Amino acid sequence: MPTLLLVRHGRSTANTAGVLAGWTPDVHLDDTGRAQAAGLAERLAGIPLVQAVSSPLERCAETLAPLLAARPELGPAARDERLGECHYGEWTGRPLAELATEPLWRTVQDHAAAAAFPGGESLRELSHRTVTAVREWNEKIAVEHGPDAVWVACSHGDVIKAVVADALGLHLDHFQRISVEPCSVTAIRYTLHRPFVLRVGDTGSLASLAPRPSPAAAEGDAVVGGDTGTR
Repeated sequence: MPTLLLVRHGRSTANTAGVLAGWTPDVHLDDTGRAQAAGLAERLAGIPLVQAVSSPLERCAETLAPLLAARPELGPAARDERLGECHYGEWTGRPLAELATEPLWRTVQDHAAAAAFPGGESLRELSHRTVTAVREWNEKIAVEHGPDAVWVACSHGDVIKAVVADALGLHLDHFQRISVEPCSVTAIRYTLHRPFVLRVGDTGSLASLAPRPSPAAAEGDAVVGGDTGTR
């Protein structure tokens, strides 16, 4: 199965303002976010990509724009609403400092599987839709481009954390232990037997993620003693 590079969008005006953007329209990257997006294209320059997929929200499209300009063979990114931000309902647009005083905040932090946002969706629903989307894209890309293909998807913090938790076999209650910064890259290589989480929230060089010959171990097996780091 292919390798997925999950990109969190660059820093947005809502991030700077400290508000929970959710699906609020017209939330764009700020100056730092635009610089991060330009740097993403450079960081991915040595990695052959076969597909780009994006949340439909503006900040994700803007994050992928420099990459797509540099890699016209990818064409426009496919948009998938299932990779969109959590529907936070009545929490949308409110300051994070204010939300931290709500009783639900502790549930979100400590028992995410029990958290449901008033007028929105639950974190269980978020996890189900996003993991389903990733698995379906993996199967499609494997059929069209082969099992060693690499694809990129731009999404949001809680979406990425939910996908990582699934890949790690981690209960959703613990997904807040995962941290992904703006414009970071999280890499997951899927196999027939299990996913391998290669990077989480990486903001540095990604050159080592370029495809390399498979180790002698059977596909889907971990290398005993750890990855050798050889090409």
